[in-house]
Amino acid sequence: MECQYCKRNVVLPFKCPYCGGYFCSEHRLPENHACPEYWKVLAPREEAPPPTITEMPERRPYEYSFTYTSPRPTSKIFWFSPKELKHLAIGALLVMGVGLSMFSLVEPSPLILISLAFVLTLSFLLHELAHKLIAQRYGLWAEFRLTLSGALITLVSMLLPLFKIISPGAVMIAGHATKDTVGKTALSGPLTNIVLSIIFIGATLNTSNTLFYTIAIFGAWINAFIAIFNLIPFGMMDGLKIFWWNKAIWLATFAISLTLGIFIYAHYMP
Repeated sequence: MECQYCKRNVVLPFKCPYCGGYFCSEHRLPENHACPEYWKVLAPREEAPPPTITEMPERRPYEYSFTYTSPRPTSKIFWFSPKELKHLAIGALLVMGVGLSMFSLVEPSPLILISLAFVLTLSFLLHELAHKLIAQRYGLWAEFRLTLSGALITLVSMLLPLFKIISPGAVMIAGHATKDTVGKTALSGPLTNIVLSIIFIGATLNTSNTLFYTIAIFGAWINAFIAIFNLIPFGMMDGLKIFWWNKAIWLATFAISLTLGIFIYAHYMP
């Protein structure tokens, strides 16, 4: 959140009890952020009456018992909750629907149409699952959740011929996360798409099958595009978290994904 006084991004902002604004640690006091309600601080206060002390009857010490259970070893086990599986299934169906609507007007073959939509859905799922796996290896709670706005935008993309945005949800994390763990978790998604793009490019070199060749070209292109888009250092994108963590790694990753995209467009696109 931005400090409302100096506009600096802060992870844990302080709320002013007088004006209700949110500020950084440096400007959290009313006098440091020109609080419009500062007069309340200077106003004289009525002294509270002295507390009445009454003698309490003697009580026995409170006794309680508890059962200790060890936490789920999320750093070693890749696990899913039933709620997460439901959200992943709905998200995959939304992405599959966008894929089918994207190519239905230009690709008459049902087999190629379904194959391309499947590759698009798989690329999306592997991107999100990479985030989840790395976060859990660092001992963080990490689960995929649909977002209302993202799901609606993805649903609308199915119905419109040119407007296509795939963002039904994202992997949410919680726990004691450092800049290093957040950066590496964010990097895992685009890095997965870069690896998939390279694998698909290699697949085009060793096949004479027209169907497989078409799927491989699309897989290389869509994964390069997903990596480039997510590495944009803006808003809630992965690129901004990586940029805050390590600018050199962000630059190298973005350059690789951009090079892949240009190479695929120059050599394979009509």
